[in-house]
Amino acid sequence: MNHEENREAIAQGQITLGIELGSTRIKAVLLTNDFKEVAAGSFRWENQYKDGFWTYPLELVWTGIQAAYREVVTQVEANYQVTVQNIKAIGVSAMMHGLLIFDDADHLLTPFRTWRNNTTSDAAIRLSQLFDFNIPERWSIAHLYQAVLNGEDYLGSAAFMTTLAGYVHWQLSGEKILGIGDASGMFPVDDSTGDYRDDMMHQFDSLPLVSQYRWTLRSLLPEVRRAGASGGHLTKKGAELLDPTGHLSAGSLLCPPEGDAGTGMTSTNSVRVRTGNISVGTSAFSMLVLDQPLKRRHRHLDIVATPTGKAVAMVHANNCLSDINAWMGLFSDLATVLGTQLTPDDLYAKLLGKTQDADLDAGGLLNYSYLSGENITDVAAGRPMFARTTNSHFNLANFMQTQLYAAFAPLQIGMASLTTEEHIQADTMIAQGGLFRTPVIGQQILANALNLPITIMENAGEGGPWGMALLALYAADYADQYSLEDYLAHKVFVNAKAETRQPDPAGVKGYAAFIDRYQQGLPLERQAGDLLKEPTH
Repeated sequence: MNHEENREAIAQGQITLGIELGSTRIKAVLLTNDFKEVAAGSFRWENQYKDGFWTYPLELVWTGIQAAYREVVTQVEANYQVTVQNIKAIGVSAMMHGLLIFDDADHLLTPFRTWRNNTTSDAAIRLSQLFDFNIPERWSIAHLYQAVLNGEDYLGSAAFMTTLAGYVHWQLSGEKILGIGDASGMFPVDDSTGDYRDDMMHQFDSLPLVSQYRWTLRSLLPEVRRAGASGGHLTKKGAELLDPTGHLSAGSLLCPPEGDAGTGMTSTNSVRVRTGNISVGTSAFSMLVLDQPLKRRHRHLDIVATPTGKAVAMVHANNCLSDINAWMGLFSDLATVLGTQLTPDDLYAKLLGKTQDADLDAGGLLNYSYLSGENITDVAAGRPMFARTTNSHFNLANFMQTQLYAAFAPLQIGMASLTTEEHIQADTMIAQGGLFRTPVIGQQILANALNLPITIMENAGEGGPWGMALLALYAADYADQYSLEDYLAHKVFVNAKAETRQPDPAGVKGYAAFIDRYQQGLPLERQAGDLLKEPTH
């Protein structure tokens, strides 16, 4: 569509809004019917560590959403001289898992506990054994059961629990629902029914410590819907929450809210069986849509679902790029002191580019990028740590190589269960995330780390909210004509540009040497969590 066609589409409300609340940014994008972005906005936020839990205040959720939406409409007004008044369809996505729990008067009973908390190991172990199904620590059911085990006093008043995307959707539409992908990170789901596993719900409700409460698990959890279903409509209250200026009208269709895993699969055309994707950000996760059940339960493999309900093997690492970003902040300060001004993209390009001069095993250097605990490596408390021996080859090239190697290390360890133990492979593995705005370097190292071909698509830097907008447009215009798989393949990605990097044998060998060193040093990282206490303020 050309400029005038975009202007007319916006004026007529033939536009779709996707919102995603990620770990460090709340993002919003506006699409026209040709799947192209016409405006985007964002708001930076960070989780806070309070009273022993990682959390975000819900007030900041709305500050961020309104700021991102305001940036979208400001761009539209500047570029098209049109005020956004009507939006055909809206979709909300957010980081998955965690605990948001409310009473029957809709009051939040305890501050939002995010996926990042490593406080539910006892519950996760017990539930995994009970269900014979891997329940990770970050899943909502693990948070709920840990609260039960702890005897937390608010549980007697509990009436509803949801995810962050489910909460925002509820406030915009009045509907207490979830897309099946997001729901699968709260409690196991069944593709054949499109609902939670009823047998497991009964097992949970029958636990002695649970049965004392007036609620059942089904009464607490949101209703589950698949991609393409209606998720209700934007209410007057919801329109005012999005746009306090009052310009936005109520009535927009809302699609079922999804988790960031679901939007990652959607935005990389990875919802079909034997396709996979990797999302690289504050955390890292890989998704592979299964064509067969796993042979056994694996502690490093979660079974979640695509937005249509197909089983997906997921490897989730709590830590990925946060430590690199912290070092980049330090180097940016150094550049400023030396009188040099660099944009973030330029800084990343220059420093990551130095890895072309690095030793393939990173010169004997070692790094742990753990701002929080890491379930995959049994690290309870995160302490970012860099180490070297007296004979290590210590230079900038190897230091930056080590940072990238370490960022991908937990994911690589987790993926080994899928590739070497279950012998499951993907036909395609597509990566996305802001790191890939710097071409080739991160992509090649990831290919070497996993010993898999890695494909980057042209939208790799900003996939999440775009993927959510695609799901909203699917619900509005295409669900009665196409499966989600065919909609993405034959409508959205029919002319998509992509580049694939194959593993380099020497690089694979070098990364394997680093991982051996990394595994040997893990006791140091665990001990650091025990000895180095967080300062009290």
